[in-house]
Amino acid sequence: MLIEIKVPSVGESVTEALLAQWFKSDGDPVKKDEPLFVIETDKVTLEVVAEADGVLTIKVPEGETVAIGAVVGTLDSAGAGQVPAVERTTAVKTDATAPGERAAAPPEPEIESPPADPAAEPVQPAGPPPAPEAEKTPTPSDSTNQLAPSVRRLITEKSLDASLIPGTGPGGRITKGDVILFLESGQAADSGATPGPAVVGAAAAVSPETQTIPSTGTKERISRKPMSPIRRRIAARLLEAKHSTAMLTTFNEVDMTNLMAMRQLYKERFKEKFGVNLGMMSFFIKASVEALKEQPRINAFIDGNDIIEHHYYHIGVAVGSDRGLVVPVIRDADQLSFAGLEQAIVDYVKKIRENRLEISDLEGGTFTISNGGVYGSLLSTPILNTPQSAILGMHKIEKRPVVIDDAIVIRPMMYVALSYDHRIVDGKEAVTFLKRIKEFVENPERMMMEI
Repeated sequence: MLIEIKVPSVGESVTEALLAQWFKSDGDPVKKDEPLFVIETDKVTLEVVAEADGVLTIKVPEGETVAIGAVVGTLDSAGAGQVPAVERTTAVKTDATAPGERAAAPPEPEIESPPADPAAEPVQPAGPPPAPEAEKTPTPSDSTNQLAPSVRRLITEKSLDASLIPGTGPGGRITKGDVILFLESGQAADSGATPGPAVVGAAAAVSPETQTIPSTGTKERISRKPMSPIRRRIAARLLEAKHSTAMLTTFNEVDMTNLMAMRQLYKERFKEKFGVNLGMMSFFIKASVEALKEQPRINAFIDGNDIIEHHYYHIGVAVGSDRGLVVPVIRDADQLSFAGLEQAIVDYVKKIRENRLEISDLEGGTFTISNGGVYGSLLSTPILNTPQSAILGMHKIEKRPVVIDDAIVIRPMMYVALSYDHRIVDGKEAVTFLKRIKEFVENPERMMMEI
């Protein structure tokens, strides 16, 4: 029987989505729960998987904008019951914090590719034994059988080795953009790849998304691609934060000596007892909660002519993902221990890596912490995650000469930044808040004693 493959609903306010990528070709056999395609909306990215075994028929090509509920393909599955398609969500928070910041750098996910079509494997004729595995030279066909049709076509046209191209799609899969970036970087020439027959003769073989600019013997290229719905939404929120708030940033620096010594002293016993590492983020969350209790306006937001103060502490922690910045919310952070906070962060990182993050994980935050230090950022100005009134930016720890008791000493220092909405938060409140963060982090025992 034929099972319709429909674009799943992702929320009442979402009416259409971009069919970003097919993982299978028309006519390919698929297995139940095998990824079929990815859609992008202005809020989330969904990976839709097959509900049953069958043969795929594609009705809508990738790159098209489709309505929610539209049929984009069918599965010919004899005797299979009709069950709604299952989707795994990589929810991308369309906040306005600095891109790429996160609490802890999660391990890179392993590259997962759909199983190759058994029917496509050639029958090996009888003959001499094959050459040893170490002497086998991969061919383009060996590494492209499991890619999306458009990606496979582009790799074949350019005679590239897919194993050399880093993938940024779901599960580490290679997207068309990855191939284009690989070509533009010049790595294709360095790896010895040569253009195939399809590219000889010029513009007819160039991807429609790429425009080649004539140059004087150099590989100058530009590529024109439409913004994804998520990127358009992020851009809109960035402008909204800039235009609708009176944003101001105050800075301070923190001596990390005592905190790093405490972590070094207790990290082994902490991990043995609780099963998670003792990281920096839990200390900054604890310090933020205590400072928010003293400065409630920073934990509030403006609603028309009213000020809404929260008497709970839902702390958003920015985490980088392959689709953009994700800000999962740790609810009631004031009621969690250090181990509870670290476990919550680990759980969110795992959900992001496994494409299981839900929209509810991203909603309801009252304050956000963003850590650009994991990427080496020394100092930056984070943008407000509206409608929140403030965001704390952490940065990398760097040894610097500082004056302590009239002596110049070398200490591990971190710059911290607090961006806030000056309409609701006064400078005195913001500076006092950041100063309290500094006091708590420089003397972590104060957080234990809540003094």
